[in-house]
Amino acid sequence: MKVFDTAIIGLGPTGATLANLLAMQGLSVLILEREAQAYDLPRAVHFDDEIMRVFQNIGIANELLPMVRKNPGMKFVDAENNLLLDWPRPQDITSQGWNASYRLHQPDLERLLRRKLEAYNLVTLKTSTRATSIHQTETNAVIRTQTGSANSSETFRARYVIGCDGANSQTRTIIESEIDDYGFQERWLVIDLILNKVRPDLGDHSIQFCWPDRPMTYCRGPGNRRRWEITLLDSEDEKRVTKTEHIWSLLKPWITSDEASIERKAVYTFKSQVARNWRHGRIFLAGDAAHLTPPFLGQGMCIGIRDAFNLAWKLAAVIKKEAEYSLLDSYEDERKPHASAYVEMAIKIGQIIRSINHNDALNDVSGHRSQSGEMRSITPKLGASSLTAPRSNSKTDIEGRPALQFRIQPSNELIDDVSGYRHVIVSNTRPEGLTDSIFWINALEQEEATRLLKHLNAEAAWIRPDRYMGAVTDSIQELYEYLPNFLKNREHFGDYNETSIS
Repeated sequence: MKVFDTAIIGLGPTGATLANLLAMQGLSVLILEREAQAYDLPRAVHFDDEIMRVFQNIGIANELLPMVRKNPGMKFVDAENNLLLDWPRPQDITSQGWNASYRLHQPDLERLLRRKLEAYNLVTLKTSTRATSIHQTETNAVIRTQTGSANSSETFRARYVIGCDGANSQTRTIIESEIDDYGFQERWLVIDLILNKVRPDLGDHSIQFCWPDRPMTYCRGPGNRRRWEITLLDSEDEKRVTKTEHIWSLLKPWITSDEASIERKAVYTFKSQVARNWRHGRIFLAGDAAHLTPPFLGQGMCIGIRDAFNLAWKLAAVIKKEAEYSLLDSYEDERKPHASAYVEMAIKIGQIIRSINHNDALNDVSGHRSQSGEMRSITPKLGASSLTAPRSNSKTDIEGRPALQFRIQPSNELIDDVSGYRHVIVSNTRPEGLTDSIFWINALEQEEATRLLKHLNAEAAWIRPDRYMGAVTDSIQELYEYLPNFLKNREHFGDYNETSIS
């Protein structure tokens, strides 16, 4: 029986992103998707500059760009329409090489991700298929599946399995991971509209209507798409609130049935949960299988895609026997605290929206506001791991934070387009004895690279494939000592044994 390098359960944005990143590194990928085809209605509506950088690495950013809309920001208003909090998003290109905030129609993204996967012979997609059990052996995982409504079943083997199977993850159940609940749970009615006529008066900003009796959210999507999210009272019945006439009664202050059509209506229970264990041996969790967040930061999909960007290069290094399997321990170590920081902040934003005492709720986010009172986006640091552990002589707190994306001359290309999904070293001196996994930038010949090192007050910097800073040092020799062993030419790594994974 064929043994795949990796098996991904679930082909939403996280699973499709991960599959692309693994395939582009030459790994065989089995995808098990329970649905027959992609879901063609709106769900996620936002992503940020870091995530567009991931799409850039996959090779779909330029195709996606005409389909999305730059987001100018979000405003929080009270029942008298007084501005409580302004969260503007920069309209200039950020240090990540893209705009700070985008609005999207999720099916557009999923079509691009799936189309990209079709170009890889290493990818095998099984639709209408769900995993019923996963059993681990010393060398691989055995996945039993059921296809369609029939009782037909198949068995597959893969060296590693990643559950990207959503909030009700079967993979999470299989590995018996408990869930830490952060205490936020509310029912909201989500309504997606398609405008029949131009309505510029609705505005381009997202609006949080911080009304104690009925908090609401308005979002402008790309083109003629608009979304309202409306909190439900405990006494309200889901069947009643999703009736068309009731929906238009709720939206009457802004829009009527003559001006738009309903594309989708659904009741969601917004939760704040993080899985306690993200890995059991050869099985990993990613995306909503690992964490659920209230939507108020627009980071639900983003967190999952960061999971994929973090895990893909580590799996490739281990599978190709370039790194010891202990590298995989850094996935949960880094991603779990990072994801939790977004969940916690989303809860704080939710408290502003639904609080009777807005001042107390605003004080909870005071550390993320500028002197002018404007909200700033959070940029949490990765959790401490074998790769990000604090060093006594570290020059800066930059390790574990997003790395700047600069341009290479004379082509004027962004660095990620030149380096590919690899480690990057920026230095004034050529590094010696490194593996092919490293792409070197001669800072002496690149003005923007020189500015980067000057800003860091350093002579050398290591940028990881997931575009987080690995290390910043005074010399290339010192940087070499900080690099993980698998990035150096260490011949014994070709003979290591991975069968003892636990």
